[in-house]
Amino acid sequence: MILKADELVDLNRAVIQPVHLPSRPTNISVSVIRIDKIHAIISGNKWFKLKYNLENALLQNKQHIVTFGGAWSNHIVATAYLCKEAGLTCTGYIRGEKPAVFSATLRDAERLNMELRFVPREGYRNKEELIKFAGKDFPGSYIIPEGGQNDFGIRGAMEIWELIPANQFTHIVCAVGTGTTMAGLILNSPHDHQITGIPVLKINPEHNDLKTFLSAVCCDHTNYKLFYDYHFGGYAKFNMELIAFMNQLYNESSIPTDIVYTGKLFYAVNDLISKNYYEANSKILLLHSGGFQGNRSLPPATLGY
Repeated sequence: MILKADELVDLNRAVIQPVHLPSRPTNISVSVIRIDKIHAIISGNKWFKLKYNLENALLQNKQHIVTFGGAWSNHIVATAYLCKEAGLTCTGYIRGEKPAVFSATLRDAERLNMELRFVPREGYRNKEELIKFAGKDFPGSYIIPEGGQNDFGIRGAMEIWELIPANQFTHIVCAVGTGTTMAGLILNSPHDHQITGIPVLKINPEHNDLKTFLSAVCCDHTNYKLFYDYHFGGYAKFNMELIAFMNQLYNESSIPTDIVYTGKLFYAVNDLISKNYYEANSKILLLHSGGFQGNRSLPPATLGY
């Protein structure tokens, strides 16, 4: 079985719509491409980063998939779902000690038949050693790095451009975790388009693995920039200012966002506009990368959607 987009996701649902931001720009247009709408579980960039990984595993006649993520990981649930659809078994190495009560995300992954193995945070930090360890645990399995960060994930992310009309936008902006989606956008971008990344985790702007990764993969491209000041304290961290912004955005544009990725993305673009970062007549397109697992960690009624 080879996974095909038209059998699992509906790319026609990836509509582009205007965004009404609190900054109220008058000489700048802001739109969003809603790839979050292509599927309820393999939402947004998850499909693009996983499709060629799963296809490659099937072509190699692999029967088992191993991957990695946190307790509220969109990637974990998406991988579990795709493996079940493809008839493969799978294991997820989860960051942190095994909790007394599983998160809603981990319960969903288990219901989708993913085996969960928990790794203390200190051991999880060394991704290369963790992958080697998983390979010894499951010899002959197909290993997908966290967030689909490999050549197959990048190849899939490059195809997001097929959903973006040519020459209609000057800036493409995305949230950044592993950098896989941003790398795909950069590699397939027209050189007169600026690709902007909003890292959602707290990292050193001068020396970091993200910058090293993008520099190595996108060495022939200079049309991209990272803004490091919109992490709200770190990965999956947030405050009530961000929550208020997300609720206002939804009330005015009917666009749901999440506390981990897209909420910070929209907040950052709104703030950059208010600080006059973008030139007049800029046409900005935000990539709604989907994935709402992080919101499930919030108390009820925190968000109005």
